[in-house]
Amino acid sequence: MDSFSTLIRTASHEQHVEAETSTFMSDLLGGRLGVDAYARYTEQLWFVYEALESGAPGLAADPVAGPFVQPELFRLPSLERDLAHLRGPGWRSTLTALPATRAYADRVAECARTWPSGYVAHHYTRYLGDLSGGQIIRGRAEKTWGFARKGDGVRFYVFEGVPNPAAFKRGYRELLDAVPADDLEKQRVVSECKRAFTLNTDVFRALGEEFPLSA
Repeated sequence: MDSFSTLIRTASHEQHVEAETSTFMSDLLGGRLGVDAYARYTEQLWFVYEALESGAPGLAADPVAGPFVQPELFRLPSLERDLAHLRGPGWRSTLTALPATRAYADRVAECARTWPSGYVAHHYTRYLGDLSGGQIIRGRAEKTWGFARKGDGVRFYVFEGVPNPAAFKRGYRELLDAVPADDLEKQRVVSECKRAFTLNTDVFRALGEEFPLSA
């Protein structure tokens, strides 16, 4: 019998690949889009993490979601520094969510309010993704748009509070394996992970429509 963390990782693998190989992400990381597209993407992330992190305090004592609420993961302060760098000090006044982003953030907020196990699914897909593939994005962004290494513009991808990402990910998988949930609930969490990837891919698709490469 596979462990819960393995179940989650393998079940969402297909969607994970789809999200990573979206046209928008390929164009962005291939240097074919301008820094404006990168800034727009960073704005969309703000809405998702605002939903994730504003919901966290209410779950700190929850037996399922509580162990995952780890402030060293929080991304909002870093995102806000990046946005101030990318968009200027008045970044909040021009911040808008794409409809796909709104749907994603709303689902995260709904899970935070009503379904702690579902919140864990979104927590996993976001933070473990940032600790892994996010590092590739950071490197490309630094090279393409000349951001200072681990500086303003890419701080979102820099986890100051996680000095050893490999050890952290191991510990995180142990937390997943220890989640007090029955098999049926675990299946629902796996389904929610898949849904999270789909919602994320929808955001990429919408960004791709906003920043089409002229054929």
